[in-house]
Amino acid sequence: MARVKKESPTRLAIIQVAIDLFFEKGFSNTTAAIVCRKAGIGTGNLTFYFPTKEHILDVLVTMMCNHQWKMIEAYTDEGKSSLLSYCLELATMAAISEEIPQMHDFYVSAYSHPMTLENIRANDVEKMQQVFGSFCPDWTEEQFVEAEAIVSGIEYATMMTTKHSAPLPVRIEGALNAIMLLFGVPEELRKIKIQKVLATDYRAIAKRVFIDFKKYVSDANEKAIEDLLQTYHIKKD
Repeated sequence: MARVKKESPTRLAIIQVAIDLFFEKGFSNTTAAIVCRKAGIGTGNLTFYFPTKEHILDVLVTMMCNHQWKMIEAYTDEGKSSLLSYCLELATMAAISEEIPQMHDFYVSAYSHPMTLENIRANDVEKMQQVFGSFCPDWTEEQFVEAEAIVSGIEYATMMTTKHSAPLPVRIEGALNAIMLLFGVPEELRKIKIQKVLATDYRAIAKRVFIDFKKYVSDANEKAIEDLLQTYHIKKD
């Protein structure tokens, strides 16, 4: 009897296996060997799609940037690309990082690896132009790129806590004030947005974002993944 050829797993299947592992063990504790064993594939099959586990993380970062922003906008009442949405997103990221150890590892890893950091910066530059463009109308794109390098550092510092770090609300307020000041947001408006964010249940929103993101990846199909990666100019190999 002829042997039935086993179909190779798709990139999507590998992504879904990997995200389960990242959220169970943490990105740092998940090796390529563990992904292969869980997916039932050889190393060659994995590296055909993803040369390193950072390449998988890069895809997940793209998905997270897209999904997280849409969710946050739904929680605010100021329309698309609003200043409040921007502020609430940072608060949510900081809260997820504090509440869920695996997500702390996910975010910190994403901000630590050059490939994924570049992905985050490219996504955030476009967002910042939409959110802060009216506050600095004379800025060039290069100035926004330069500012994003500073902002990503602030975001990383807000999530990368130690035993000497300030409480979460203090870190959120400090980060938001510094970022908005960088873009010339007036002091009174800064205070209003920060107070509104701190008055929300951002910890509950953070948990919902985490749960919905896992479902979003689990429910995604191959075409949706490919379309998303093409939209964000992520290479397939």
